[in-house]
Amino acid sequence: MTGARDMAAMEFLPVLVMVAGIVLVTGATLFVSSLLRPSNPYPEKNMPYECGVDPAGEAAGGRLRVQFFVLAILLVVFDVETMFLFPWAVVLKEIGLVGYIEMFVFILLLLVGFAYAWLKGALEWEA
Repeated sequence: MTGARDMAAMEFLPVLVMVAGIVLVTGATLFVSSLLRPSNPYPEKNMPYECGVDPAGEAAGGRLRVQFFVLAILLVVFDVETMFLFPWAVVLKEIGLVGYIEMFVFILLLLVGFAYAWLKGALEWEA
Protein backbone atom coordinates (compact mmCIF):
# COMPACT_ATOMS: atom_id res chain seq x y z
CA MET A 1 0.00 0.00 0.00
CA THR A 2 2.83 2.38 0.81
CA GLY A 3 4.55 1.62 -2.48
CA ALA A 4 1.43 2.62 -4.42
CA ARG A 5 1.25 5.88 -2.50
CA ASP A 6 4.92 6.60 -3.17
CA MET A 7 4.43 5.83 -6.85
CA ALA A 8 1.45 8.23 -7.03
CA ALA A 9 3.51 10.94 -5.30
CA MET A 10 6.34 10.41 -7.78
CA GLU A 11 3.93 11.14 -10.65
CA PHE A 12 3.57 14.70 -9.34
CA LEU A 13 7.32 15.29 -9.15
CA PRO A 14 7.55 16.86 -12.66
CA VAL A 15 4.73 19.24 -11.77
CA LEU A 16 6.52 20.22 -8.57
CA VAL A 17 9.77 20.79 -10.48
CA MET A 18 7.95 22.99 -13.02
CA VAL A 19 6.28 25.06 -10.29
CA ALA A 20 9.61 25.50 -8.51
CA GLY A 21 11.26 26.52 -11.79
CA ILE A 22 8.52 29.04 -12.54
CA VAL A 23 8.78 30.57 -9.07
CA LEU A 24 12.58 30.73 -9.37
CA VAL A 25 12.53 32.38 -12.81
CA THR A 26 9.84 34.84 -11.73
CA GLY A 27 11.69 35.81 -8.58
CA ALA A 28 14.99 36.20 -10.44
CA THR A 29 13.34 38.34 -13.13
CA LEU A 30 11.72 40.63 -10.57
CA PHE A 31 14.96 40.94 -8.60
CA VAL A 32 17.12 41.75 -11.63
CA SER A 33 14.58 44.23 -13.01
CA SER A 34 14.43 46.01 -9.65
CA LEU A 35 18.19 46.46 -9.83
CA LEU A 36 18.27 47.68 -13.45
CA ARG A 37 15.22 49.91 -13.72
CA PRO A 38 15.47 53.65 -13.24
CA SER A 39 13.74 55.02 -10.17
CA ASN A 40 12.47 58.47 -11.08
CA PRO A 41 9.05 59.12 -9.52
CA TYR A 42 7.51 62.53 -10.14
CA PRO A 43 3.96 63.83 -9.49
CA GLU A 44 2.66 63.43 -13.06
CA LYS A 45 3.94 59.86 -13.22
CA ASN A 46 2.23 58.93 -9.96
CA MET A 47 -1.16 60.40 -10.94
CA PRO A 48 -4.01 58.03 -11.71
CA TYR A 49 -4.93 57.73 -15.38
CA GLU A 50 -8.46 57.09 -16.58
CA CYS A 51 -9.12 56.75 -20.31
CA GLY A 52 -7.27 59.90 -21.27
CA VAL A 53 -9.28 62.04 -18.86
CA ASP A 54 -7.37 64.03 -16.27
CA PRO A 55 -8.93 62.89 -12.97
CA ALA A 56 -7.97 66.17 -11.31
CA GLY A 57 -9.59 68.23 -14.08
CA GLU A 58 -13.18 68.79 -15.06
CA ALA A 59 -14.21 65.16 -14.60
CA ALA A 60 -12.96 65.00 -11.02
CA GLY A 61 -15.75 64.15 -8.64
CA GLY A 62 -18.15 63.93 -11.56
CA ARG A 63 -19.87 60.91 -13.00
CA LEU A 64 -18.41 58.93 -15.83
CA ARG A 65 -20.38 58.94 -19.04
CA VAL A 66 -22.77 56.05 -19.39
CA GLN A 67 -21.82 55.73 -23.06
CA PHE A 68 -18.60 53.90 -22.13
CA PHE A 69 -20.54 51.27 -20.21
CA VAL A 70 -23.25 50.86 -22.86
CA LEU A 71 -20.67 50.21 -25.55
CA ALA A 72 -18.79 47.78 -23.32
CA ILE A 73 -21.97 45.83 -22.55
CA LEU A 74 -22.96 45.77 -26.22
CA LEU A 75 -19.51 44.50 -27.16
CA VAL A 76 -19.68 41.70 -24.62
CA VAL A 77 -23.23 40.71 -25.58
CA PHE A 78 -22.57 40.57 -29.32
CA ASP A 79 -19.20 38.84 -28.90
CA VAL A 80 -20.63 36.13 -26.66
CA GLU A 81 -23.60 35.62 -28.92
CA THR A 82 -21.46 35.28 -32.03
CA MET A 83 -19.28 32.72 -30.23
CA PHE A 84 -22.31 30.41 -30.32
CA LEU A 85 -22.01 30.31 -34.11
CA PHE A 86 -18.79 28.25 -34.08
CA PRO A 87 -20.08 25.16 -32.22
CA TRP A 88 -23.26 25.35 -34.28
CA ALA A 89 -21.27 25.31 -37.52
CA VAL A 90 -19.33 22.25 -36.34
CA VAL A 91 -22.43 20.16 -35.61
CA LEU A 92 -24.66 21.54 -38.36
CA LYS A 93 -24.89 18.22 -40.24
CA GLU A 94 -25.91 16.30 -37.12
CA ILE A 95 -28.61 18.73 -35.93
CA GLY A 96 -30.28 19.03 -39.31
CA LEU A 97 -33.07 21.37 -40.29
CA VAL A 98 -34.29 21.98 -36.73
CA GLY A 99 -30.87 23.29 -35.69
CA TYR A 100 -30.70 25.41 -38.82
CA ILE A 101 -34.08 27.02 -38.06
CA GLU A 102 -33.12 27.58 -34.42
CA MET A 103 -29.91 29.34 -35.46
CA PHE A 104 -31.84 31.43 -37.98
CA VAL A 105 -34.15 32.59 -35.17
CA PHE A 106 -31.11 33.25 -32.96
CA ILE A 107 -29.42 35.38 -35.63
CA LEU A 108 -32.70 37.19 -36.31
CA LEU A 109 -32.98 38.09 -32.60
CA LEU A 110 -29.36 39.20 -32.64
CA LEU A 111 -30.04 41.48 -35.60
CA VAL A 112 -33.15 42.89 -33.92
CA GLY A 113 -31.08 43.73 -30.83
CA PHE A 114 -28.40 45.32 -33.00
CA ALA A 115 -31.01 47.39 -34.89
CA TYR A 116 -32.58 48.48 -31.60
CA ALA A 117 -29.22 49.63 -30.23
CA TRP A 118 -28.46 51.41 -33.48
CA LEU A 119 -31.83 53.19 -33.62
CA LYS A 120 -31.56 54.25 -29.97
CA GLY A 121 -28.19 55.85 -30.75
CA ALA A 122 -26.17 53.58 -28.47
CA LEU A 123 -23.52 53.20 -31.16
CA GLU A 124 -23.07 56.93 -31.74
CA TRP A 125 -19.87 58.33 -30.32
CA GLU A 126 -19.79 61.94 -29.17
CA ALA A 127 -16.47 63.42 -28.13
